[in-house]
Amino acid sequence: MLREVARVLADDLRKRVVIVDTSNEIAGDGDIPHPAIGHARRMQVTTPTMQHAVMIEAVENHMPEVIVIDEIGTELEAQAARTIAERGVQLVGTAHGNTLENLMMNPTLADLIGGIQTVTLGDEEAKRRGTQKSILERMSPPTFSIVVEIQEWDKVAIHPDVGEAVDAILRGQPTATETRWLDETGEVKVEKEVPITSAQKTIKSKQLTKGNKLHKFYLFGINRGRLEQIAKERQLSLDIVNNLSDANLFITSKSYYRRKPQKVRDAEVANLPIYVLKSNTPPQIRQLLNDFYPRNNTSKASSFKLALGEAKEAVNQVKSGQESVELSPQSTYIRRLQHLIAERNALSSQSWGKDPNRRVRIYKERG
Repeated sequence: MLREVARVLADDLRKRVVIVDTSNEIAGDGDIPHPAIGHARRMQVTTPTMQHAVMIEAVENHMPEVIVIDEIGTELEAQAARTIAERGVQLVGTAHGNTLENLMMNPTLADLIGGIQTVTLGDEEAKRRGTQKSILERMSPPTFSIVVEIQEWDKVAIHPDVGEAVDAILRGQPTATETRWLDETGEVKVEKEVPITSAQKTIKSKQLTKGNKLHKFYLFGINRGRLEQIAKERQLSLDIVNNLSDANLFITSKSYYRRKPQKVRDAEVANLPIYVLKSNTPPQIRQLLNDFYPRNNTSKASSFKLALGEAKEAVNQVKSGQESVELSPQSTYIRRLQHLIAERNALSSQSWGKDPNRRVRIYKERG
């Protein structure tokens, strides 16, 4: 994808593109750059620790309109990326992480999306916002204005305004995400997730089925859009509240809970039940919904289909470069089928944990 982006910018849009090629994965290691990058220029890096210096050198000495870089991973590289963006040069780069939240929780890379800081509000401002006095806020404008999450080989999720997305996540609100994928005919499909308004949430809460206990979820560090999408697949309507005082259940992730920020401490003081997800991933979110809304017998066929679909989705993610994917807890029979799906795709898998939470992990065996 990165090679093709460089080629389109250089050849189709006729921009001066410079590729900072640290490990020669983009343009190859020969004397002549790989033809896949078109007319883009290549600057090789003698040692990975000098990548940030070459990034700055490219701007100062070669007058690029676009710089393409793979795997921004250190604080110096993040600072160099901000310097490049502030000089008016378009920057295309990659960073490890499955979702936007992964960058927010990574102290080294958080500057790429504006950085996160704790702010203490005055009494009147806290009352106006309906929040506690200590809150998390974005520190500065993001280095990257757009973030693309590569979910599968032919599927991406786009945050068109990173600043707005980060602010919404910190406030526990849904984000406007655009999903694009290729169908069987090679046509690009686009689906836009529009944030749900408070009026829509009121309607949803009234549509809860009689068999569902009314839970009022407060999310902290959990992707609301992802939770609502998975709930939609289960035909569940959730009541997600924005104020801690309205909640009867506090949902957060293990990484946030360990740091014990003010919001977690407030929930503990209020004696709210706290449900901690191991990670902010679809399998963990499905487990959350399974715990609070168990499936009845009439949904066994649907459950079976979802479990096998989840295994196929995990196979695609691992083939696309993800190190491993953990599936939702399943019965022995379904786990055996999930192992078979991994085996047929030349991938490794293992079951771990104790029943009823025993689950399958799919991964690529290291050579």
